Amino acid sequence: MTDTELMKFFEHHYREQVRFDKHMGMELTVKSPGEVSYCLKVGEQHLTAPDSAHGGVAAAMMDATLGVAALSYAVTQGNLCATVEFKINYLRQARPGTTLVSSGKVKNIGKRLVVSRADIVEEETGDLIATGLGTFTQYPAGRRKDVQHMADAQVSFSEDEIS
Repeated sequence: MTDTELMKFFEHHYREQVRFDKHMGMELTVKSPGEVSYCLKVGEQHLTAPDSAHGGVAAAMMDATLGVAALSYAVTQGNLCATVEFKINYLRQARPGTTLVSSGKVKNIGKRLVVSRADIVEEETGDLIATGLGTFTQYPAGRRKDVQHMADAQVSFSEDEIS
């Protein structure tokens, strides 16, 4: 399986399995192993005040972007990953009716830990809404029987493809 085929398989599987993204209205795009983006139209259901989205909307989007960037790399190694920690800096409020776009990329790969970085911008203005950094631990996909087929589709990629 090529890297493009694996990422299409991964993206399709992830979209089908992860209900929270659908609930939030977030749409995932996997660009390559270790690089993803999401978009989200800020609606009434996201507001904490008439002119501002709840900070949890940006936090959820950041968590997803950082985590799926790490996960899209981990699956190429036959692994899954879990969040160790993530940090978010809120820089501007997200306003109703705007579209938020996040971009995340793996920045460092260790023996077990993967570090990814992401930004969320307002599509209409290009304003930076939030920036974040996350650390994730990899573990063998075989530990979770419900995702064994992902491990079976494993393809190896060199770490050079991530930088």
